[in-house]
Amino acid sequence: MRVLVTGARGQLGTDLVPLLDPHEVLAVDLPELDVTDRALVLGALHEFGPDVVINCAALTAVDDCESEVDLAYNVNAMAVRNLAEGCRRVGAHLTTISTDYVFDGTKDGPYVEWDPPCPVSVYGASKLAGEIEAGPDATIVRTAWVCGEHGANMVKTILRLLGEHDTLTFVDDQVGHPTLVSDLAPVVRQLSIEKRPGVFHVTNQGSVSWFEFAREVAIAVGADPERVSPCATADLQPPRPAPRPANSVLDNMAWRLHGFPESRDFREPLAEAVAALADM
Repeated sequence: MRVLVTGARGQLGTDLVPLLDPHEVLAVDLPELDVTDRALVLGALHEFGPDVVINCAALTAVDDCESEVDLAYNVNAMAVRNLAEGCRRVGAHLTTISTDYVFDGTKDGPYVEWDPPCPVSVYGASKLAGEIEAGPDATIVRTAWVCGEHGANMVKTILRLLGEHDTLTFVDDQVGHPTLVSDLAPVVRQLSIEKRPGVFHVTNQGSVSWFEFAREVAIAVGADPERVSPCATADLQPPRPAPRPANSVLDNMAWRLHGFPESRDFREPLAEAVAALADM
C-alpha cells in the first residue's frame, strides 16, 4: 500500500511516519509540498498514486488564527479541499485530523461524535470547515490537548517553566482529556490503513483541568506539584484573543462501538514522554 503523509515533520507526523512501515510512504511537509497550492497537491497525488492520504498539516496557533482568518481557512479548510479532490481523482482514501475546538464547550458531559459542532473561535470554525471539505467517505480524527516528545506542546512548556520559576499558575476552569502522540499515532494509522470512514474521537482517558495536568507533569518529572497554583481563565493577563472551550472532554464512542479497546489513562504515556524528554 502507498501512503502519503502531509505535515510529516509536525508533532503527530513525526511519530506516525515510522509506524507506517512496511508500506511505501511519501512523507512531505513544507517546503516540498504546500498543501494550500491546488496544482501542486493534484500533481503530487497523480505522480505518487497513493492508496491513502493522511493529512497532519494544520495551522494550530489558536490565537494567531483570530487575526489571520484567511490563512487559517486556507491551511485548515482549503488545503483539505485540495487533498480531497486529489484523492477522488486517484481513488485514494483521505484521513484528516481535527479538534475539540469544533465544540463550544458548554455541554454538561463528554462530547460524542454525533453532537452538533458549534465552534466559537476562528481556529475551531476553520477545522470544522476542513471536516466538511474532507467529505463523507473520509476518516476524521478529532483529538484534544495533544502533546508528546516532538514539536511544541504543553508538556514541554510546563517542564521548561518548572526549570525557570519557583511557582506556576494554570487555569482550572478548562477541562479535557490530554492526548499523548505516542498513543494517538497508532490509532490514526489503524483507522487510515483500514480506510474506516466517519468521525472518530481519539484521546487518552483521564479528565483534568490544565491546572491538574500541570501538577501531573510536575509529579512525572519528580517536582513538587504544590508549586502549581490554579487561576480562572478570566484572570489571565493579557487575555487570550481566542476563546477556549471550557469543556473539551471527548468521548471516544465511535472507536468503542467499532469494538476497539479503550485508550490508556494519560498518566501512563505522560510518564513515558517525560522520561524520554529527560534523556534527550
